[in-house]
Amino acid sequence: MNPRPIQKTSSDLIDLDIHGYSSHRLDQSFDPRMGGVRSLEETNNCNLFAVNLNQVMDWLQDHDFPKAFEKEPCSIPLLLFVPNFSTKHLLFHYDGTTQSANLIKGFLQLFQNKISKSKATVISPSFIPKSRLKEEQELIEMISSATSETSFIKLNFLKIGDFWSYAVKHQCTLLVTSKTYQLELSKVLFSFYEGSLWDDNLSFYLAQ
Repeated sequence: MNPRPIQKTSSDLIDLDIHGYSSHRLDQSFDPRMGGVRSLEETNNCNLFAVNLNQVMDWLQDHDFPKAFEKEPCSIPLLLFVPNFSTKHLLFHYDGTTQSANLIKGFLQLFQNKISKSKATVISPSFIPKSRLKEEQELIEMISSATSETSFIKLNFLKIGDFWSYAVKHQCTLLVTSKTYQLELSKVLFSFYEGSLWDDNLSFYLAQ
């Protein structure tokens, strides 16, 4: 499985070393830190983009947030990885919507070879309507089957900063969430960034 050159997007991330992966199921040996520099050239069939989060934060200092994290994000999942990238402890943000459930299912399919020994925590709001409870239960069962240990918590977090704080406090290594929150996330991270990340153990998987 080799990195692929990336199609230039409307957010114009031309100065970043973004890597694309075309596999529908990543190898157990997958490590985004091992990719070489790739140019932003048109490509097809990518199922994941990966970029170094430190590099993104440096880049953001010279660009406007709306341009960097577009209002209509790319449909391909994005992995923002840190120097200590790991799938040891996954934090899943489920917001009670079908879109949220589908992106988590997509993550499980893509990373299934990497997370069989992972610990997983699922945070779900308590205000989910009864009509969504079956979907919620099925999702928890899928995560439990894909990982070695799963915890399920009801917390009414309203901001992505709450998930970030929880993840840092509980030593999570990868937050799985929606691209809907990427602008808010960029602002949270940027407020703590001074040449290096406040926490370099937490990576982010963002999808639609």
